[in-house]
Amino acid sequence: MANKVLFQDMEYSRLSLEEIKETVEKYIKELKEADSFEKADEIFIEEDNYTKHLATETNIAAIHHSIDTRDKYWEEEKKYWDELLPQLQEINNIWQDTFINSPFAEDFKNKYGNVLFLNAKIQLRSFKPELVPYMQEENKLVTEYEKLLASAQIPFEGKTYTLSQLTPMKSDADDERRLAAWKAEGQWYKDNQEAFDDLYDKLVKNRHAQGKIMGYENYIPLGYDRMNRNCYDKNDIEKFRAAVVKYLVPVADSIFREQAKRLGKEYPMSFADNALEFRSGNPRPEGSADDILAAAKKFYEELSDETGRFFNTMLDQNLLDVLSTDGKQAGGYCTGIDDYKVPFIFANFNGTQGDVEVVTHEAGHAFAYYMNTQRPSDLAWPSMEGCEVHSMSMEFLAWPWEEGFFGKDTKKFLYSHLTGALKFIPYGTMVDHFQHSVYENPDWTKRQRHDEWKRLLGIYMPWQKLDGDIPFYSDGEGWQRQHHIYSFPFYYIDYCLAQTVALEIWELQEKDQKDAFKHYMDYTVQGGSRVFTELVENAGLISPFDEECLKGVCHRAKAWLDSVDLTGIE
Repeated sequence: MANKVLFQDMEYSRLSLEEIKETVEKYIKELKEADSFEKADEIFIEEDNYTKHLATETNIAAIHHSIDTRDKYWEEEKKYWDELLPQLQEINNIWQDTFINSPFAEDFKNKYGNVLFLNAKIQLRSFKPELVPYMQEENKLVTEYEKLLASAQIPFEGKTYTLSQLTPMKSDADDERRLAAWKAEGQWYKDNQEAFDDLYDKLVKNRHAQGKIMGYENYIPLGYDRMNRNCYDKNDIEKFRAAVVKYLVPVADSIFREQAKRLGKEYPMSFADNALEFRSGNPRPEGSADDILAAAKKFYEELSDETGRFFNTMLDQNLLDVLSTDGKQAGGYCTGIDDYKVPFIFANFNGTQGDVEVVTHEAGHAFAYYMNTQRPSDLAWPSMEGCEVHSMSMEFLAWPWEEGFFGKDTKKFLYSHLTGALKFIPYGTMVDHFQHSVYENPDWTKRQRHDEWKRLLGIYMPWQKLDGDIPFYSDGEGWQRQHHIYSFPFYYIDYCLAQTVALEIWELQEKDQKDAFKHYMDYTVQGGSRVFTELVENAGLISPFDEECLKGVCHRAKAWLDSVDLTGIE
């Protein structure tokens, strides 16, 4: 299929359950009958290309739906795939079982590596046909949650805003306006509290039931398998959490204390005051969305030939949808469109520094995919913590070009970006801890979940003043705005692991930009051909599960922050 196709011109059609099953059954039969590795490999490639075609159709439908959740046609297509995909798990597992038990298994390992086999075994042990109706219901509930977020119309200063459109006002330099924006957002969540509580209650009970069907005490082991955790376990996560509390929380706490001094506020500060880093206002990009994309084009073209070709492909084929509009799904993501061998970036620009972080973060994902489209589908991306290294590291690689994005606010942004990374890890770790608590206690009441979030705030984010001034947040309910908790259970710790590795790239870049980019490319060109810990090691980096890694990056980042001259920046 031709590559140079505009996104809006990409073909879409439904595939029927019968057609898909019949096609995969044909490949299963042919693989069993293959009398040579060459023939078996040919069938493997054909089946993989069909898998990529199936993913293309589902992703095109999902992208269109997320761009406008009010569009009835794409709503129906999204609903169709939500119901169909769980029904394919059984036939896909038969294919995987046939593949890993092929007489040519060793030949496949020699050609593609062992990860395909590791991941296939995880997939096989995480499914029974009895799960299908639960998986369908789970997809439906997640879609309802995403649609609820997208439907937000928040009254503020005589106008109405979506959640994304309100975001700039939540960091406004005017104390009263900023607090009013936080209260307006919190009130919208409170007005929809019953829906948010009920959706999550149903999701927890649904997922717990799935875990029990698989023979587990609760959902957690199945949740780990669904995240494809193929080189670490719950014990490793708990050790990482402990290191975050030991090394990172004190650094983040010192950052907020300095922030309180700059703002002339008493520590600890409210949620609204913590959102303002400088009395003169948070860093903001200069110019329009087009200006940001033009600055990104310059950055990628000057970073390397490969990144330049990649970003121009994104622009030339309309593979970015970045403006915040009514009915648009909240947040941002990157996905692949396999038939066309291109990625797609979805975002919600709102005039904050997050707009720039999108064209570095999501484009980091997109570039990694772009570099690995020749691989089998299961090896194009690593597991999610591995993917997040691509994106979070690309954010830091953009540092020498930030003036093109931020102009006079460049120094302010660099300080904000580094402190943001350090402040994020405790929050992200808390999100993970919270989910473990919830799935270990599936019978908790809605209020007990809120109380647990409030308790964890005291451990991971002691700088948050729970003074009751802002409804929703101060009541321990702020977790409901974090859509990963609903939509992608156990995903969030992946960001924290990746951010730790990305801080290593930042440290290398502070010494030598070209050397840092070499480590980045050494990591990226591996695609998903190795497990996460091996990807890191092969790129000459330290695993985040090594306590010395977090200890080291905290020490060096704190030294940089202590040395930076903020003279003239209020």
